Amino acid sequence: MDLQALRLSFTLAALTTVVLLVVGLPLASWLATSRWRWKPVIEAVVALPLVLPPTVLGFYLLVAMGPRSPVGQAWIATFGRPLAFSFEGLLVASILYSLPFAVQPFAASLSSVDRRLVEASHTLGVSRLGTFFRVTLPLALPGIVAGAVLTFAHALGEFGVVLMVGGNIAGETRTLSIAIFDSVEQLDYATAGRTALFLLTVSFLVLVVTYALRRRPVAG
Repeated sequence: MDLQALRLSFTLAALTTVVLLVVGLPLASWLATSRWRWKPVIEAVVALPLVLPPTVLGFYLLVAMGPRSPVGQAWIATFGRPLAFSFEGLLVASILYSLPFAVQPFAASLSSVDRRLVEASHTLGVSRLGTFFRVTLPLALPGIVAGAVLTFAHALGEFGVVLMVGGNIAGETRTLSIAIFDSVEQLDYATAGRTALFLLTVSFLVLVVTYALRRRPVAG
């Protein structure tokens, strides 16, 4: 197994999960409570990576990060190197592609919290933010953990978007899924098989943990 690709994949998956916990929880909280008439549009945007071919999303991200785009030019001016075909670009792509795998479980778990408990907290004078951290978050924690675990596993095994945006640069953008592709191209089925078995095992364990957490009832 390519240990360099293994380290990079775990780093990418961990950072993606952390960012989506920070960004995804507020978005999921809003989706769980908002009655805005155009909310389905936001929900559709969040869910788009589930149905969009990875190469399509990867292509648009590659164009958006390219040296001729405003984002790409600003990145080069600030950091002195392109955003596309870099680990940072890979992280941006991973976050966007994994967004629904985090936000949807988060929103479902937050929606299942008894609103009477939230309203009671507000009645006692606790702020919205305080209520979220003291009441809503603890009650929704199993679903949030399940979403985080699912996000980590999804980011760990990404291929299409990763290949489009990051290419195949050893130590920079070469992940385990790309390492499997390389091994197969080189007819090294033994190495490909070991790496594939590792990802299969991780995926299976993640699903076991996710379903176990979802079976836990939310208090209230």
